[in-house]
Amino acid sequence: MTWGIGVSQFTESWLRQSLDLGLVIALTFMVLLAVRDRRTLWMVRGLIVLMVAAAIAERCHFRLLNFALDKLVIGAALAMSVVFQSEFRRFLEQLGRGNLLPSLSQKRRVGDGADRSIDRIVDAVKELSQQRIGALMILETNEMMDERDFAVPGVKLDAELSKELIQTIFQNTTLLHDGAVFIRGDRVVAAGVILPLSDRAASRQLGTRHRAAMGITERTNNCVCIVVSEETGSISLAEAGILDRPLTSSKLKELLELRFAPISERESVRPSLRTFGRKFKSRSLLLFRRLLKVPNQK
Repeated sequence: MTWGIGVSQFTESWLRQSLDLGLVIALTFMVLLAVRDRRTLWMVRGLIVLMVAAAIAERCHFRLLNFALDKLVIGAALAMSVVFQSEFRRFLEQLGRGNLLPSLSQKRRVGDGADRSIDRIVDAVKELSQQRIGALMILETNEMMDERDFAVPGVKLDAELSKELIQTIFQNTTLLHDGAVFIRGDRVVAAGVILPLSDRAASRQLGTRHRAAMGITERTNNCVCIVVSEETGSISLAEAGILDRPLTSSKLKELLELRFAPISERESVRPSLRTFGRKFKSRSLLLFRRLLKVPNQK
């Protein structure tokens, strides 16, 4: 009778711990998916590592290490709340709206309107490249960008996207040609936008426009940037802080169509999160086999 009670208590304790671990993993996964900014993503991962280390230290009764890790976790959380105020605000807004995982619940549909926008952009870029007129364009992708990520928001236009408008803005005689053009869907939201520059070491052939394109795509994953070099007329596409160059106008159109394709036709989860998920799954299965002494099978 005592043995049966012991087994029942052990089973109940094991189920409770398993449920607790599963809920923590689910919460962590939702937070990682909700975070859109690349820098914030890595800092959240670092905070999670510290929290896991603190929990292990407490379980192993390492009092001094647990005390130090607890203080470090609190300090890191406070620092992140100050440095990334806008990201935390977005996260809390999504949580309050019940829309914590917009990347899983929302689907982007590309119709004739989006195709026309891409055609207009590519046609304008082609003309600017042939004339060797420098240009920088920010194209919003999945979700609305926070304009506070820009160094200077620029001049509000809210105009219909057209090839002629883009070419006119980047003429050397206009006052807005030095900044970037911010495009959302089929609307030109603003012009003369000043972007933060990338701190990464870049080739001497890359100018300020290229560094600005790298800088804004490093800060957020919600955009891609098109750059036309004023010196050579070469076309570049920046995404996630990486420049793809030089491109032809046809190759640029192909990349844009792929980037703005429906989620069902492309990868809906970021590569970094997908890799993290695969590693976690494989290691969990390996640990499970070892605990149950299950032979490893392909």
